[in-house]
Amino acid sequence: MSGRVGDLSVKQADALAQFRENVKDILPQCPSQSDHFLLRWLRARNFNLQKAEAMLRKVSHKHTISLSFFVIDKYLSGGMCGHDREGSPVWYDVIGPLDPKGLMHSVSKQDLVKSKVRDCEILQKECDLQSERLGRNIEAITMVYDCEGLGMKHLYKPAIETYGEVLTMFEDNYPEGLKRLFVIKAPKLFPVAYNLVKHFLSEDTRRKVIVLGSNWQEVLQKYIDPEELPAYYGGKLTDPDGDPRCRTRITFGSEIPKTYYVRDSIKVDYDQCVTIGRGSSHQVEYELLAPNCALRWQFTCDGADIGFGVYMKKKIGEWMKASEMKEVVPNQRYNAHLVPEDGSLTCPEPGVCKYSLTVHLSYINEVPIIEPWLTCNNCAANYVFSII
Repeated sequence: MSGRVGDLSVKQADALAQFRENVKDILPQCPSQSDHFLLRWLRARNFNLQKAEAMLRKVSHKHTISLSFFVIDKYLSGGMCGHDREGSPVWYDVIGPLDPKGLMHSVSKQDLVKSKVRDCEILQKECDLQSERLGRNIEAITMVYDCEGLGMKHLYKPAIETYGEVLTMFEDNYPEGLKRLFVIKAPKLFPVAYNLVKHFLSEDTRRKVIVLGSNWQEVLQKYIDPEELPAYYGGKLTDPDGDPRCRTRITFGSEIPKTYYVRDSIKVDYDQCVTIGRGSSHQVEYELLAPNCALRWQFTCDGADIGFGVYMKKKIGEWMKASEMKEVVPNQRYNAHLVPEDGSLTCPEPGVCKYSLTVHLSYINEVPIIEPWLTCNNCAANYVFSII
């Protein structure tokens, strides 16, 4: 049995009923409560109820993030264009013109990831609209990776790590969201690049990656009607002005001018600067004496990326591991040595919060860290930063 609506075994049907019962408290927060939606999470975890529930609960509070950063919109290549023969949206990623180093120096990693969340939400919305138009369930997309021009510049380590986070985000938040992925015009370097990121993909997703040969246009037309396929890729679709690349829908990107590089153009006066040795940590605490305290932070560093997270604990002054405290802002790695980071949050309840800054050192002994700048409105506060 495929595990899809209309093709369930008795065991799978029982699992679906139990899964619906287990997650009934969060179903109103989900984008859909249909069997189609719930089965996606079950199939993604091979009908393991415990794992499927944990996966759904982790993302139940996710909401659409809409970003319009100039650099991302103009220079991050890719776009949705047309539908395949089964009605699924088609997304194109154009690798060659992409400037990974320029992107990582112009936009924070978190903003890049958020922009991909936006793209995923656009595709999810299009799947929902197609389901309404066609009267049948559309829940997955077709992707085309144009690898012409793939070179060593695309193996820039910070960009590879960020792309890995994007892949992980897609796997965790959009189960069974990919129908198939066609790789076209792949150069000899492609296996090297693929090996750097394939460990972020599940085995099931890897099976959906199809590397096409010289007959790639013929294969694309087999799955995508020529009327829905850009002329640049062997179809008949063009922009209203006749552009065969359909650049009103697909961004092709280009090299990013260094005038957009952020680090040297942003000057901020920080409270203090500290140097953190390999494996050591630095902490700053702020006690929240009243609810709804607004807190803002800014930080940058030299030489390496750092992890940043916010945690809540009960008592001031006591040392606690991050795993022993309530996580307020999940710990993530930031390329603050490339682009300064800032953010804010409103703390709904009193207590002691801990900011955690983790320095990832692999080839240097010390990294000078400019400590985050904190402001708190309406109350005194106590937060902790730790650099490990």
